[in-house]
Amino acid sequence: LVPVPMEPKVCTAAIDTDTGLMTVYTPHQGGNRVQTAVAEFLYDDDIDKVRQFSDNTGGGFGTRSKIYPETIAVAYAAKKLNRTVKWSGDRSETFVSDLHGRDQVNDAEMAFDENGKVLGMKILTHVNIGSWVTENSCRCCVDGGGRIVGGCYDIPVLYYSCKNVMTNTVSTDTYRGAGRPEANYIVERLMQTASKELGIDAGELRKRNYMTDFPYATQMGLSIDCGDFAGCQDMAVKAATWDTVEARRAQSAKHGRLRGSGMGSFLEGAGGRPEEVMRVRFEDDGTVTIFSGTFSHGQGHATVYSQIISEKMGVPFDSINLVQGDTDTQPEGSAGTFGSRSSQMGGVGILRACDAIIEKGKKIAGHLLQAGEDDIAFDAGEFKSKTGSVTIDEVAKAAHDPSKLPDDMEPELDETYLYARPGGRADMSFPNGCHICEVEVDPETGLIEMQAFTAADDCGVVLNPLIVHGQVHGGVAQGIGQAMTENLVYDEETGQLLTGSFMDYGMPRAHHFSHMEALFNPVPSTNNELGVKGAGEAGCCGAPPAFVHAVLNALEPMGVNTIDMPLTPNRVWYAINQARTKGITE
Repeated sequence: LVPVPMEPKVCTAAIDTDTGLMTVYTPHQGGNRVQTAVAEFLYDDDIDKVRQFSDNTGGGFGTRSKIYPETIAVAYAAKKLNRTVKWSGDRSETFVSDLHGRDQVNDAEMAFDENGKVLGMKILTHVNIGSWVTENSCRCCVDGGGRIVGGCYDIPVLYYSCKNVMTNTVSTDTYRGAGRPEANYIVERLMQTASKELGIDAGELRKRNYMTDFPYATQMGLSIDCGDFAGCQDMAVKAATWDTVEARRAQSAKHGRLRGSGMGSFLEGAGGRPEEVMRVRFEDDGTVTIFSGTFSHGQGHATVYSQIISEKMGVPFDSINLVQGDTDTQPEGSAGTFGSRSSQMGGVGILRACDAIIEKGKKIAGHLLQAGEDDIAFDAGEFKSKTGSVTIDEVAKAAHDPSKLPDDMEPELDETYLYARPGGRADMSFPNGCHICEVEVDPETGLIEMQAFTAADDCGVVLNPLIVHGQVHGGVAQGIGQAMTENLVYDEETGQLLTGSFMDYGMPRAHHFSHMEALFNPVPSTNNELGVKGAGEAGCCGAPPAFVHAVLNALEPMGVNTIDMPLTPNRVWYAINQARTKGITE
């Protein structure tokens, strides 16, 4: 797959001729990685000589978390010429230079006992990492997919082997899900195949094998803290009216169409790097500023972070401002946005910075009210004692006036918090869910029309339903694109890229999709005090198997058992005719 964000790679490097400071303007997923890289190559690691700024950014998806050679080249030219240098990449360059994703060949098998209980699973994976080794090319299947290989099932014995293979293609790296969609797809295809061979309903077979006792220790050494996988499945089945699909199948048959319904359960490992830094400052005009280590490029951080502070501190939502994407203002040690981490890392960082502000505010309030610090309680934006009360706004204003502060107290309510997950990478969150897709297939042309899509997700505590719905819809759209239309093709003789533009590469369009219903079955994570689990990459995990299973269910009467993604009309038509030919021959 090619990530191809809406906005191609662009960069402007400007030199301040008075100070020598270089400012690099380029869209990125946050942190100080561009600043550090430019400083390393051009300024002997002196980051004080480089400022990096990202403004509105048209998509990230993992590919925007990287440092590309063009950025360094533009910065080098600006330094060499002592003037501003601008560069804008075009779509064709994006296709051949941005890191690609998801190129695997898998050989997998699963063993069951007589009751349909999994005994073990074996997976041999070959990953194309392309023609050069990148940051996460070798890690995607091992660390990304390896976190959750086996999905949401109780797998008592597991053999998992990953071999990275270098080729002459563009290199692959993280792309929305970074190994987890691939790992979930493997286990879901095994489950679906087993249900047919064992004669056990696909939903029932899954329920017999879901993890149920938490925390659950996986064969890969992680501890899944919580989940209700059967509950997500039941929610999806009910909303999708799974039990009445036969009536709809009969109706489709009257029009010469084949109808099918498919299910895909999944488990995601979210959180990314285990540290993030957030800063919260109360201004003297009554507003609040968040200096964010994460970077929002479509996720709605300004809304969610403001909600957290508004509810925690009792201040008006519209008085809160988000500052991000500038190494001059972002907290030192910022990591950025990727791996469905911002709500659990940035959100918890904000909560704990607010806790520190409340503790300092109690001392100031006690001084103003002539009460002991231990006698002060904070609730709903007010510091209260037996002698009276003051608002957080009054305390914040007093914090800017040294004459109103206790002796030796630093002015301002301004706290920075480095949030480090106690268990590091192991202490992440585990979004999960069950997706159901229903399709119609024209057997004469192979054309697939999606009729309905239902997603029942456990994202933990849902902070803002509208934003999470958007994340689910976007993830599902990218997952359906992978399963239905997207396919990178090279000429087998010359290695020439044949799908180097949207004229050739099958980006999904609106007409490929039906209505999507996104439902939530929240089980709060026990690994962070917000109880959130992340939502950005879940749709990419659940949608591909649900779609593929729906198509194969429709084609079952034709004798078609498997088709590799993407299920384009040509591949579907070919599979149908191969099955027909085989039937005639036999």
